[in-house]
This record gives sequence, C-alpha cells and structure tokens, in this order.
Amino acid sequence: MTSFALLLVLVAAVLHATWNYFAKRAGGGLPFVYLIGVMICALYVPVLSIYWLTHEPVLPPGAGWWIIGSGVLKTSYSLFLQRGYRTGDFSLIYPLARGTGPLLSTLGAIALLGERPSWLAIAGGAVIIVSIFFLANGAKLFHEDHAHLRNAVKYGILSGIFIASYTLWDRRGVAILAIVPLLYDAGTAYTQLALLTPFAWRRRAEVRVELRERWRLALGVAVLSPVAYILVLTAMTFTPVSYVAPAREVSIVFGAFIGAKLLKETDSRKRIIAAAFMAAGIMALALG
Repeated sequence: MTSFALLLVLVAAVLHATWNYFAKRAGGGLPFVYLIGVMICALYVPVLSIYWLTHEPVLPPGAGWWIIGSGVLKTSYSLFLQRGYRTGDFSLIYPLARGTGPLLSTLGAIALLGERPSWLAIAGGAVIIVSIFFLANGAKLFHEDHAHLRNAVKYGILSGIFIASYTLWDRRGVAILAIVPLLYDAGTAYTQLALLTPFAWRRRAEVRVELRERWRLALGVAVLSPVAYILVLTAMTFTPVSYVAPAREVSIVFGAFIGAKLLKETDSRKRIIAAAFMAAGIMALALG
C-alpha cells in the first residue's frame, strides 16, 4: 500500500468513526436513515451539477446495474447498523461490525478475486477472530441472562457481513468497471433513497420527528459518511481490496475510545483492549 493510499484510508477512518458516533447518539431506525439519505442526495445535487459540467463523464456499460446493487447492499447495512446501535453499546457494535467486515472482505478477496495474502495476513485474521470472541464476552453469550447481548452481537455481525459484501462489490465497480468514485457513491445514495421512500412515506410522521429533533446529527452523518467512503473508493481504484479493507478499520480503536470516553459505556477498558488487538490483526492483514 502506498503512503497516499494509507493517508486516504486513515482520514476516512477518523471520519467514519465520527459519523457512527452521531448515528449512535441519534438511536434512530428507518426514519433516521431515510432523513440522512434525503440530506445526502440534496447535498449531491450541486456537487454533481458542477462535476458534470466540468468533466462530462460517461458511465461504462453495466455501471447502472452495478450501482443499484451497491445501493441495495448499503441500505441493508444501514438498517442493521442502526438496529444494532439501538440494541447494544457503541463500543460493542462498532468494533464487531468493523472487525467482521475486513475479515470477510479478505476471505472474499481470496475466494472471488484471486488475491493471495501472506501468512502474516492469515495470522492477523486469527487475531481478529479471537478479539471478536473476547469483545462479545465469549462463552457468556450462551447464558440465558445474556439474550440481549446475543441480539446486539447478531446485529453487529450482520452489519459486518454487509460491509464485506459491499466492499468487494464496490472494488469491482471502481477498479474493474472504472466508475468514477464520486458518481458511484452518489448513485448508491439515490438508490438507497428510492428503496426507502415507500417505507418512509408510511412513517412520514416519524420522519418529521427525526427532522425536528435530530437534524444536526443527521446532517453530520450526511456530510461525513459520503466523504469518508469516497476517500476509500479512491484508494481502491489503485490498491487491492485486501489492503484497503483492513487498513481502514483502524477506526475500531477510535470507536472504542468514543464509547468509553464520550458515551461512558460499561466494560470500556476490556473493549478498548479488544479493539486494539483487533486493529493490530487488521493491520497484519493489510501488511500481509
């Protein structure tokens, strides 16, 4: 990985942890996700207009269907992530989702894209698995009294599965199909909005409540989320996904720190330690 790619990914990691903190504070569901989508699409209108006038881009064949597929995956991810934040602590859900994602992305890159990480990367994957088990309280998950914890862990891991899915999908979109990252992310944003609109219309009263009470948090997510992911997409245009996906997850440490210091969540010391080991395992994946 070049130093420029690493810089893009690290900046994206800080922005990503920050917008997830806003999402956790909101604690919303579909109405909040929809409000974010409306804001993102509104913000994209002037950006796309200027880009189209100055570049006159042409989308490659099949780009539209690929963008729609990405939008479907990211819509599922957004809904599961918000459900996770409503069910469990930020310092649990965020590391689980972000740790599971790159591990599965790397496995997918091996199986589907023909990438071949080294033994160092394989060892990093093993560290991630152990860290996830430690973070989620391991064997305690099976005790009857921890049903709520199992539910939270389920949503965290499901979010990670969708992270892995759209990471592999998007790598092909920007690196193989050569779709411009800005247009790619904007297209997925409009796809998400279209998918959620029928459901949001039936819950429009809740959407109005979210707009009135949480518009600042929604705007924070709407600004930071696209910028963070465009940086990641840009890095993936010239860097293998088995490097980018793990390296961006240094945000796990930021997320654990936010949960401990800003949200005052329980088990903070344990979760920071688990997040640090997980980040080390992820960096081993990247270096391998």
